[in-house]
Amino acid sequence: MSILESVPVEVSIVLGSVRLPIRQVLKMSRGATIAFDCGHDDPSRIYANGTLIAKGRIQVTGERMAIEVTEVVPRGVEA
Repeated sequence: MSILESVPVEVSIVLGSVRLPIRQVLKMSRGATIAFDCGHDDPSRIYANGTLIAKGRIQVTGERMAIEVTEVVPRGVEA
């Protein structure tokens, strides 16, 4: 098991997403607001090496952010 402990895994947290036309992206400037496809109570998605593995809730404590895993996604399920 010790050999696996040193294998790097890229973990990404996705709060939401949106598809925009390139013309809208090119018009953006500092302070622009982008509306995502989710609400503030919707779970964030947790990916490991680009594969959805879990969903969770963002936690903010002072200056630090973390994610609480609320659901482990079965292998092969993409939501």
